[in-house]
Amino acid sequence: MAPTKYDKKPEPGDLIEIFRGTYQHWAIYVGDGYVIHLAPPSEHAQAGAYSMMSVLCDKAKVKKEELYEVAGNDEYRINNLLDDKYEPRPIQNILRDAHSLLGAELSYSVFTGNCEHFVTELRYGKPHSRQVRQAVEVGVAVGFATVVGFGLLAAIFGSKDKEKQTK
Repeated sequence: MAPTKYDKKPEPGDLIEIFRGTYQHWAIYVGDGYVIHLAPPSEHAQAGAYSMMSVLCDKAKVKKEELYEVAGNDEYRINNLLDDKYEPRPIQNILRDAHSLLGAELSYSVFTGNCEHFVTELRYGKPHSRQVRQAVEVGVAVGFATVVGFGLLAAIFGSKDKEKQTK
């Protein structure tokens, strides 16, 4: 599904996926045009490649900002990605917990505690990051292909070396 600005209005508790080019930033809609999100210092609209510096951050701040400010010119959509797997928590609990964290500086890790983990834990009670899982799967596949490729090269060139030795 191509990212587009959504036609329907988000409801409180909806997850908002913001497309930043090479990654997605996530926020949770809390009503009246506002979202709450976990933002490392480098995370903001139009940060471009600089926003990738978040991989070096170990702390991030919980912020409440207007959705249009967080998204900037980037495409975004409502994406309650785990509704088919987990029952969303009651909206009043999601909103209470999200607001109780405002201003908090939390540990941040791209792999175990990023903005997607933050919002999925609020909505479902379980931290989850699809983009980290996909990146790991791609890394494993690339690693496997590299090993296989080197193995084939070794077999090809190794057999030629053996032929030279027997002649």
